[in-house]
Amino acid sequence: MLSAVGHMSDIVVSADWLADRLDEVRVVDVRDAWEFEGIGHVPGAVNVPFDAFRADEHAAEDDGGETEQNVDGESEQDDGGGMLPGADAFATLLSDAGIASDDRVVAYDDTHGVFAARFLVTAELYGHPTDRLHLLDGDFSSWRLDHETTSEAVDPEPTDYAVDPPTETPLVGIEEVAAAVDDPDTVIVDTREDWEYEEGHIPGAVRLDWRELVDEDSRGLRSREEMEATLADRGVDPDSRVLLYCNTARRISHTYVVLRHLGYESLAFYEGSLTEWKAAGRELEASA
Repeated sequence: MLSAVGHMSDIVVSADWLADRLDEVRVVDVRDAWEFEGIGHVPGAVNVPFDAFRADEHAAEDDGGETEQNVDGESEQDDGGGMLPGADAFATLLSDAGIASDDRVVAYDDTHGVFAARFLVTAELYGHPTDRLHLLDGDFSSWRLDHETTSEAVDPEPTDYAVDPPTETPLVGIEEVAAAVDDPDTVIVDTREDWEYEEGHIPGAVRLDWRELVDEDSRGLRSREEMEATLADRGVDPDSRVLLYCNTARRISHTYVVLRHLGYESLAFYEGSLTEWKAAGRELEASA
């Protein structure tokens, strides 16, 4: 697990860091409401369940996946829209949760951070300042081992959250992914489980199960040295362009946040992921 030392510029922050700053940040719990209310939560946290900021269905059309929803919630050709909820829906959700457009946010779940990371990526794509978005190192189970929890009801005062999607995002569409297959300067990374990768993956992709960067005992990240060694072993070089995918863009959210935390600068996020790739009838490569 990462050191308890943290700075406002850190993307991943420790439980001790958060405990010292509960009055300075907005804490977002993305678990289901019954967990938030029945099991307890971090003091002051607001509940924004995962299903609330996730589209019900993949945005790719059944006829081949070429038409998708962009970050503004409109239909657009091949922009990697995937399962984003739409700008208006996201703005309403965060307004109701009492979050302002410039708040410093720390998100957590109870699943090693993978759902919380998806919230952070969604917020980034809708224009929340990236330097004000943080992932709790660990999850609720690890938090409550050493820190206070509460079941006290949270009644946030609504805000007028303004979505302002950036001009440039890490999103890539299916054609850009297809071009990357033959690009020696791009490493395509499949963050799914081994058996999924072996059944079929985008040609040339390297395997990196997102959980390989997680310490099962601490429920947070492995040490920087361990993560960098694993990434180097798979050929995921910080000097290369790294293009991430899974099935529905949940698991790659965690890897994306971790790679940003490690200083990777050239990251591409295939929101459509393998769901779109397969629906479009694109080639898959299976392991022998």
